Amino acid sequence: MSEAVRALEPKALWNHFADLNAVPRASKKEERVIQFMKDFGAGLGLETYEDEVGNVIIRKPATTGMEDRTPIVMQSHLDMVHQKNNDTVFDFDTQGIDMFIDGDWVKANGTTLGADNGLGVATIMAVLASKEIAHPDLEALFTIDEETGMTGAMGLKGGLLKGGILLNLDTEEDDEIGVGCAGGVDVTAEGTYAVVEVPENSQAYTITLKGLQGGHSGMDIIKGLGNANKLMNRILAAVNNECHIAEIAGGSLRNAIPRESVATVVVPMEKVSDFVSKVEAAQFSIVEEYKLLEPELSIETEKTAMPASVMGKEDQTKLINAIYAAHNGVYRMSPAIEGLVEASNNIAKVTVAEGNIKVECLTRSSVESSKDDVANTLRAVFEMAGYTVSLSGAYPGWAPNMDSPILKVMEQLYEELNNEKPHVAACHAGLECGILGQNYPEMDMISFGPTIKGAHSPDERASISSTQKYWKYVVEILKSIPKQ
Repeated sequence: MSEAVRALEPKALWNHFADLNAVPRASKKEERVIQFMKDFGAGLGLETYEDEVGNVIIRKPATTGMEDRTPIVMQSHLDMVHQKNNDTVFDFDTQGIDMFIDGDWVKANGTTLGADNGLGVATIMAVLASKEIAHPDLEALFTIDEETGMTGAMGLKGGLLKGGILLNLDTEEDDEIGVGCAGGVDVTAEGTYAVVEVPENSQAYTITLKGLQGGHSGMDIIKGLGNANKLMNRILAAVNNECHIAEIAGGSLRNAIPRESVATVVVPMEKVSDFVSKVEAAQFSIVEEYKLLEPELSIETEKTAMPASVMGKEDQTKLINAIYAAHNGVYRMSPAIEGLVEASNNIAKVTVAEGNIKVECLTRSSVESSKDDVANTLRAVFEMAGYTVSLSGAYPGWAPNMDSPILKVMEQLYEELNNEKPHVAACHAGLECGILGQNYPEMDMISFGPTIKGAHSPDERASISSTQKYWKYVVEILKSIPKQ
């Protein structure tokens, strides 16, 4: 089915996207896509360079008549979020993404699509390969590891890039021009628990919570979608007196709202009846609360093989209380920009097994002080439970510049092409602009892109008509770059 995508317009963009999607490119496993991009640049006879952290830079001279325009940088990240449905058989390390067309949407069969940020990468590839598109001196910057730490952007040294304008192609609404973004920090709580013997005359159960939408933990956090780790914790809290926790495995990636969680518990036979009725009551309440937002949510309880051990009761109660108290979702709305989330937290992953507890969060904010406030709130909760808390992977936000020269050009072009004004906004997601701006403070930066829905989840999809609209916009922007 992926071949049908190649026939879509604009063919150059979609064909490069299909080529890219044939290359496995998980964050921190980008060796193959780095080589793919270096081979691509070399094949075009263009200057191609890999920096010391793995970013790839390809330089293309200005087209005839554009030599006096401001040199530009077009930037996208090479890695993609690898997520699949629980019942999808797929090996991200060896298989290319299997795409299909559904009306106006390009989708993937049971996995993430990679439109974030593959469509941006494919756009730049199409411009580099074109002999017809007018543009100034161009540096294509393909960064690595954006999705799990932005280490590519962080590792890019000052002085490598010569462009005066940066076009970041990582925004997911085609009527939006991005002028700012949130910073973030990883908050990790770790602890141990007393491992005790399984009670005699007991029955083991597996509780499986699945079918949530998931999505981007920044852009989608405002929607109030279900978080599998918080919802599973509600169920476990309801049956805390009736069961012993053996294992919990919820969520997978920090930047994805968790869609699934599985818990294994042991129930003494004399409490089975109460356990079942309380799980059913909790299930009913949760499904009713979320039926409009999460119509595919399901909670199943099944008998399973007896585990080797369980968690001690005191530690179990501490864990449940800590996750209950830990903030998840929107923490504060921006008082400066209407409708913008200022600060939030995603309880992304909960792992309990073999005496060890690990809770992984991603805290975001466009204001450094409130980012610290959320992180410290989480630290206080988990430290009171006796866990060790570490903060890592911090990256800065990107402060809006409403006087940006390229913003004025792009606003005017958008209105001319579409007979409406664009939505100029900051976003509650981590864009690399804020990090790149640390070493290139004089560079005029902007972010835009085609419409992509459900990023970071197997429901990810890219609009075909929007991509066509966006491509026309890209071509017009490149030939309208102002003189130096």
